[in-house]
Amino acid sequence: MIQKILVANRGEIALRVMRTAKEMGIKTVAVFSEADRNALHVRYADEAVCIGPAPSNQSYLQMDTILEVCRTLKVDAIHPGYGFLSENAVFARKVQEAGITFIGPSAEAMEIMGSKLGAKAAVKAFGVPMVPGTDTAIQDVKAAKEIATQIGYPVLIKASAGGGGKGMRVVMEAAEFEQQVQLAMSEAQSAFGDGSVFIEKYVGSPRHIEFQILGDSHGNIVHLFERECSIQRRHQKLVEEAPSSCLTPEVRKAMGEAAVNVAKACNYTGAGTVEFLVDEKLNFYFLEMNTRLQVEHPVTEQIVGLDLVKEQIRVANGEPLGYTQNDLEMRGHAIELRVCAEDPANQFLPDIGTLKTYTVPQGLGVRVDDSFEAGMAIPIHYDPMIAKLITFGKTRDEAIQRMIRAIDDYHISGIETTLSFGKFAMQHPAFVSGNFDTKFIERYFKPELLPQTEVADEIMAFAAGSLFTNSKQQAVTTATEQTRKSDWLRNRKLT
Repeated sequence: MIQKILVANRGEIALRVMRTAKEMGIKTVAVFSEADRNALHVRYADEAVCIGPAPSNQSYLQMDTILEVCRTLKVDAIHPGYGFLSENAVFARKVQEAGITFIGPSAEAMEIMGSKLGAKAAVKAFGVPMVPGTDTAIQDVKAAKEIATQIGYPVLIKASAGGGGKGMRVVMEAAEFEQQVQLAMSEAQSAFGDGSVFIEKYVGSPRHIEFQILGDSHGNIVHLFERECSIQRRHQKLVEEAPSSCLTPEVRKAMGEAAVNVAKACNYTGAGTVEFLVDEKLNFYFLEMNTRLQVEHPVTEQIVGLDLVKEQIRVANGEPLGYTQNDLEMRGHAIELRVCAEDPANQFLPDIGTLKTYTVPQGLGVRVDDSFEAGMAIPIHYDPMIAKLITFGKTRDEAIQRMIRAIDDYHISGIETTLSFGKFAMQHPAFVSGNFDTKFIERYFKPELLPQTEVADEIMAFAAGSLFTNSKQQAVTTATEQTRKSDWLRNRKLT
């Protein structure tokens, strides 16, 4: 049985994992970069070790250093969170070879699903619907151009090892095909060290819907229904909800079965996500599988009543799921807004600075997964997400109204955030009606439409934040003195 978990990550997901581990009576170890020395996950863990300078390639991506911490502190399991090493098959294999439990799928499953071409080949035998396109990487550009003509323009060129929109090009006509292929190959090689690209029919205005799956080592695989993830910028999600507002029970059942079959295609264990594109006629196509926990997993937790991190740990311990598909049901509706240090009025560009005011909303049906407090700086070295704001209601409308209230109650000053965009989205007729797709921002959003914050509200928020910070500083000083007398935090750097 797992006794001590090292969380090979930072920020809100590190805290998220540690809280569940604590409930399960499991000790935790934090690793941190020099930029994160005062981070909340470092303070929360039972033990913490500095593993290098701020850049992630000198700290959070240092596999051997992380494994050395495990050996030194007698860690018996690693939770990778998401990002960093979470989908790195080399790391998963190293962890296994070190005799440490990796809380996630096998390295083999990661390798299959880590390649979009490999994933397509694996799921083809299970009859999972796929977007028309090539099954192998482009070797001959002229031959690929002929295939694109057969499929019909527009087509999408995608990097096999890609993600986050990198190595992706939409080609509207044959005349630009060859140039766009070369650009996609170059970008894919630069971003992923793999220049392989393939072609798919371009689905112009799809919805992006994903299914949460869970599998154990006893051959049981279930899905925990879907999440709607269509509101995106730069091919990255901003708003997610569960369930989707567009699926019929029949389509939901078919997509859930397809998601389970994708997991079966790679003998999947643990928590994973199968992503689909859905067109206006509710035809769905397999997009990819993410072999880790997703940022938006809380909305699934809210509607099914399961702690997904706890389920991951149970599976890693060799336990069976203990329930079947028929035992699972959806209750209510949940929405998540990613609160990022970005300026929606300036093309969602990162806005780095210090949190002068930071007060989170509270109340029934409101959940905030975060890792910041007033006075902390937003590091320039990592993803700009500050928090995840989740609301839950008996109905979709109740969840929306609760989100609007929670956004109004969330006071942040010192930086620009996506809170204003979140309120815009919640109040837009297309979102309220459920009639939207991945073109939501492109179609409807203009900076001048952002809700304007009253100056008086900002002054009140800043004053309240100052009072809160002053009182908290006194409490932190006392806590720091207590920490100096204890041995729970080891801020030592490995050499």
